[in-house]
Amino acid sequence: MKPKIFIDGSEGTTGLRIHERFADRDDIEILAIASDLRKDVAERKRLINESDITFLCLPDAAARESVSLVENENVKIIDTSTAHRTETGWAYGFPELSEKHREAIKNGKRIAVPGCHASGFVSVVYPLVAGGILPADYPIAAFSLTGYSGGGKKMIAEYEGEGRNTDLDAPREYALSQQHKHLKEMQAITGLQRAPLFSPIVADYYSGMVVSVPIHTEFLLKHKTPAALTKYFADYYKGEKFISVAQNTENLYGGMLAGNTLSGWDGLKIYVTGNDERVVVSAQFDNLGKGASGAAVQCLNILLGCDEAKGLVL
Repeated sequence: MKPKIFIDGSEGTTGLRIHERFADRDDIEILAIASDLRKDVAERKRLINESDITFLCLPDAAARESVSLVENENVKIIDTSTAHRTETGWAYGFPELSEKHREAIKNGKRIAVPGCHASGFVSVVYPLVAGGILPADYPIAAFSLTGYSGGGKKMIAEYEGEGRNTDLDAPREYALSQQHKHLKEMQAITGLQRAPLFSPIVADYYSGMVVSVPIHTEFLLKHKTPAALTKYFADYYKGEKFISVAQNTENLYGGMLAGNTLSGWDGLKIYVTGNDERVVVSAQFDNLGKGASGAAVQCLNILLGCDEAKGLVL
């Protein structure tokens, strides 16, 4: 019998992209909800409890409400919201971080998909802290360049609408109060002693992102050159389908990292640039791929015991 899948929030950006990744799959059964009942609590509750696995593609409060509707103890939840990423009892949906993370997803009933900015940050900082390279008390900073699809339907409509504000023609820095919703996750998952200084930037292109972490090498405990760090990341992620480590920057157009290069791809690429005194470790990926729906489907595949890349673009 095919596992039954319900997407609660199927008409949002992430929900729609998950649907797209299921288009050619014959190993699952999708439980559809009528458009006029999308916000009907009783209907959502029925479908959640009839499913084997439910995706939550909802705002935080609605995601918490959906979890409260679960009565069937066999139902597994994959939540793409911010609501449960640091909650006890929830597996963090980034299996490449360690075998412990992958096993927690495989054996879990509650899985929280990482945030897009957090995915890039965690992919480079977690290995450095876990490997005893970057001290947990390092006062770290990061910046992130993202396409406007990361802002959801409202921001997409704003960027693609007629007569839009001219500010949207240029990259815009936001979360100026240093209160971005991903900060809690970024600190907790990596084991840092303080939240990072974080500067996200949204620009006038649809999808894709680059998250970069600059580091003074004098504060690293080992692997203090770009070459040594590149080798470390390559060894750390060896054998992982979704993560690759660039050995050089020769293939970069104009010698620059672009935010949209990996749009439509479900993996993540790490670059180590700089010199022996200052390095920048960057993660390049699609905010709608490894940063959202692609990661959610990867977690589903782990739960189902099939190829992690099934239905995804690598």
